[in-house]
Amino acid sequence: MSLSRYHKQMLFTGVGLDGQQRLADSRVLLIGCGALGCVVADTLVRAGVGLVRIIDRDFVELSNLQRQILFDEQDVEDHLPKVIAAERRLRRVNSEITIEPIVADVDWSNISEFADGVSLVLDGTDNFEIRYLINDLSLQTGIPWIFTGCTGSAGQVMPIFPHDSACLRCLMPSPPPPGSTETCDTAGVLGPAVNVVASFQAALALKILTGHADQVDRKLTIIDVWTGSFRQVDISKLPANSQCPACHRGERLWLHGTQKSSSTILCGRNAVQVTPPEKLTLSLADVANRLQASGEVVANPFLVRVTVLESYGEHPIEMTVFPDGRAIIRGTEDPALARTLYSRYIGT
Repeated sequence: MSLSRYHKQMLFTGVGLDGQQRLADSRVLLIGCGALGCVVADTLVRAGVGLVRIIDRDFVELSNLQRQILFDEQDVEDHLPKVIAAERRLRRVNSEITIEPIVADVDWSNISEFADGVSLVLDGTDNFEIRYLINDLSLQTGIPWIFTGCTGSAGQVMPIFPHDSACLRCLMPSPPPPGSTETCDTAGVLGPAVNVVASFQAALALKILTGHADQVDRKLTIIDVWTGSFRQVDISKLPANSQCPACHRGERLWLHGTQKSSSTILCGRNAVQVTPPEKLTLSLADVANRLQASGEVVANPFLVRVTVLESYGEHPIEMTVFPDGRAIIRGTEDPALARTLYSRYIGT
């Protein structure tokens, strides 16, 4: 590995030669490669983190380009999964490290495998179900993680060191009910807010990976780029005061699959993801052939997309099917209709 590319980074006393070597030896799992994940992945790859494993279930769309910095219009035209487009860009940035792109939906059945051997998990997701799953994994394995979210002009970041700091359930015992909090669909999201919040997350990650975890404040940080506000909330007393069932009683509802769903409304997309009860291994060529009579089909090695001819409401239905049997059904936010369409057109 050539250290000259990291010269300016190594001049910083918080990194130095020892810290740079620690980065090279680090293995990081990034779950989600949307707005936050793009910034974090780009930063870690440029910093020289030895292995960056990126997992995302989605594909690139035109509306992503406003804030998801690793993608361009060609990726939209090619219907590429986000992690594939991201990997192609990131390998041109740094060819000396290992980048592992995985097109998958992270759930209780596979997250332990994805986290095998990593020293840090980073949250680039857009939903609380996955965050609570990561939290369970962290408590179970001892791997630290960084919770991050962003809507509108504001975001929040919280590093979580299992059994040494407050966990997500200490802060919020259960996910907020649907409709009770703002989402990117209701409040929108500014690109600068994403960049600032994700950069703060990435800075904490570099601090941890270079051996300075003891210097990381165990606080919830809230940043608003529109108002210019920055505040931190001391959460150190939460574990003792909350009697968190995950920390104190070892409850792992999400990791054990007790809390899960087969369909997920995708934020701001007018779309629902449907996941089969068991993982499948579909032949995309067979799927494409079977769907030819149902509408306009496009396919690549990663997915099959069909725009359904039949009308199911005011919006056209577009189905994107992945090899593991997942499908993203665009044109509805009704999970029941999405599951019906999945059964009708995919047939499994």
